[in-house]
Amino acid sequence: MNGETNDQTGVIKRLSSTLYDCKFWMKLVGVMSIIGGAIQVLTCFGIIIAWLPIWLGILLFQCANAIEQAYETGSEVAMIRSLSKLKTYFIITGVLTLIAIIFMVIGLFLGLFGSVMSISHMR
Repeated sequence: MNGETNDQTGVIKRLSSTLYDCKFWMKLVGVMSIIGGAIQVLTCFGIIIAWLPIWLGILLFQCANAIEQAYETGSEVAMIRSLSKLKTYFIITGVLTLIAIIFMVIGLFLGLFGSVMSISHMR
């Protein structure tokens, strides 16, 4: 039984090693995201959306802490928790990116439409 536990611990360590190696960067980006969100709170529009970068920063920080625990202890639960936090981070970031692209395309079309209308009224 103890051999199985050591094998599982070794597997968890090998699987978590790549994320463990970049835990500093996850924490750094997480802290920067939290600071950016805190600065956004100071603006009129930012107060509405500032919770998003703060939430994303907290997720990255929690992911880094969980992967550190998984690597050091070989905990499967910590590994799953870390990957779950990372999954949530990427889902939120992906949805926000899609929303931003949609607004950029709408803005592009409105700008082109306004330019065409402006040129047609000049004649």
